[in-house]
Amino acid sequence: MFNVVTELENDAIEMRKVYAGMVRRQIEADTPIIALEADLMSSMAMDGVHKDHPRHVINCGIMEANVIGVSAGLALTGRVPFVHTFTAFASRRCFDQLFMSLDYQRNNVKVIASDAGVTACHNGGTHMSFEDMGIVRGLAHSVVLEVTDATMFADILQQLMDLQGFYWVRTIRKQATRIYQDGSRFTIGKGNLLRDGDDITLIANGIMVAEALKAAQMLEQRGVSAAVIDMFTLKPIDRDIIKTYAAKTGKIVTCENHSIHNGLGSAVAEVLAEECPVPMRRVGVKERYGQVGTQAFLQQEYGLTAEHILEAAGQLLQK
Repeated sequence: MFNVVTELENDAIEMRKVYAGMVRRQIEADTPIIALEADLMSSMAMDGVHKDHPRHVINCGIMEANVIGVSAGLALTGRVPFVHTFTAFASRRCFDQLFMSLDYQRNNVKVIASDAGVTACHNGGTHMSFEDMGIVRGLAHSVVLEVTDATMFADILQQLMDLQGFYWVRTIRKQATRIYQDGSRFTIGKGNLLRDGDDITLIANGIMVAEALKAAQMLEQRGVSAAVIDMFTLKPIDRDIIKTYAAKTGKIVTCENHSIHNGLGSAVAEVLAEECPVPMRRVGVKERYGQVGTQAFLQQEYGLTAEHILEAAGQLLQK
């Protein structure tokens, strides 16, 4: 059960500190968790955890393919490995190992992929992945998530301790926009209806959830009733809520901090084509690579703002 905040504001805690805190608590509770890093411990606030628990946090160096292999071996011993690196490296650089060592062998490993999309900011184009979720969702048994805020991240991480299998979790590292009230709980595989509506549906994930809520408020001022769905599970996607709101509103806009190809927009389009064809638009990155810049500049540059969602919605509403 989840509850939505009444006003959008920044989370009180950075997402990386949510992760580091969870790892520390699990180690100190003597669970079988083991955390692996690819020389990015300071980026994910894991330095202190490593200092206090050096046998439970392993820095495998700048060798992402190797860290996946190490995690698979540890999983076979009964440990619960959590692997962290940036999204670009957690997908493109080690895809064969994700396939061979994790998915194909059905190993119990959780991959935490940070610096999602334009939030890589000053790391620039080589570190700014717009294709990562599309890469990983193609694997047969993967579960692919993009967490929305600190409340969701904390709950999902706790769930992953008890869930078996290969889970791939996309996140930002710093403060997210707070969407959910403390104590909210989330069901993997189910979209969250944040705002009901009758005229159009906005389906978003990650940092675009806040932008979708802002766009819905703008639409309301224009007399348009917009539903907003947080589709934090990309795979398996919630087909039922997509069909329900396609039938109810007849128009869909998807909103993602990712390429429009093979990500949220594509996944929703697949459901619509098979189940309930309605007009849709995809707000996301269109045939671009990343660059250095502030997040605000990059969201504007790549068309990832509430105003861009409003424009896409307007195109559908004029039909």
